[in-house]
Amino acid sequence: MTSGSAAGSIVPSGNFDDLLAANRTYADTFDLAGFDGVARAGVAIVTCMDSRIDPLRMVGLEPGDAKILRNPGGRVTEQVLVALVLGANLLKVDRVLVVEHTRCAMASASESELQRRVGEATGTDATWMFLGAINDQRAELVESVHKIDSHPLIPSHVKAGGFLYDVDSGLLEQVV
Repeated sequence: MTSGSAAGSIVPSGNFDDLLAANRTYADTFDLAGFDGVARAGVAIVTCMDSRIDPLRMVGLEPGDAKILRNPGGRVTEQVLVALVLGANLLKVDRVLVVEHTRCAMASASESELQRRVGEATGTDATWMFLGAINDQRAELVESVHKIDSHPLIPSHVKAGGFLYDVDSGLLEQVV
C-alpha cells in the first residue's frame, strides 16, 4: 500500500524491499549497459506467463538474445502482433517461437469456468471480461502461426513455429 504525503507525492511502502535488494545484487554484475536492444539471436518467443517456463534457457539463449512476449496462454493477440511487427522490422527478429505448455490453466477450463473462478476469488462478476480460454492448444498454435505468417507488416523472411512445452520434462514439441 502506498500513502500520500502532505505534498501529494507517493511514498513507497516497503512491499518490494526483498526484490529491490536482489536487484542491487543483480546490478553488481550487470553487463548489458549500452546494448542496443536488438535480438542478438534474431528470436522472439511468445509464451505463457506461467512461472514454470524459463523462455531463454529452454532454448539455450541468454539475456539480449531474444524478445520475450508473455501473456496468459501464450496467445498471439493484437498487441503481440504489434510487438512482432516492431521486432521483425526494427529489432532484427527473424524467427518467432509461439510456445504454449502442458497443464496450462488457460487450456484446462472453459471461458465461463475461468470467469466463474475469478468472480469467486474477487467477489465480483467477471463474465464481462474475456479471459482467453484455449479449447484446443494444437489448433490455437496453428492459428497463431498463421496470424504471424499472413500479417502484412511482418516480412516473409520471418519464420514462425508453434510449440508445446512440457512443464514436467522441459522438452519442446514442434506442432507447426
